Amino acid sequence: MKRQPQRTCMGCNEKKDKNQLIRIVKNSNSEIELDRNGKKEGRGAYICDDEKCLEKIIKSKRLERIFEMKISEEIYESLRGVILDK
Repeated sequence: MKRQPQRTCMGCNEKKDKNQLIRIVKNSNSEIELDRNGKKEGRGAYICDDEKCLEKIIKSKRLERIFEMKISEEIYESLRGVILDK
């Protein structure tokens, strides 16, 4: 049986299987987008499919530090939409 790659959630710092997390990508044009398949090119960060983890990274501005840029409210709203639409 093939092992699933592990990634760490930015919110709760727990290691989970890659396919259980949502990937956020900063591409070469400094655009932030959600990566559903985990295949887009660029710097990636992972978050659990949990509203608490999302609120934690928004409050701590962890995503901004990881990508070294200001994150617009639109990005956070699209993340909220994905997480709340489970």
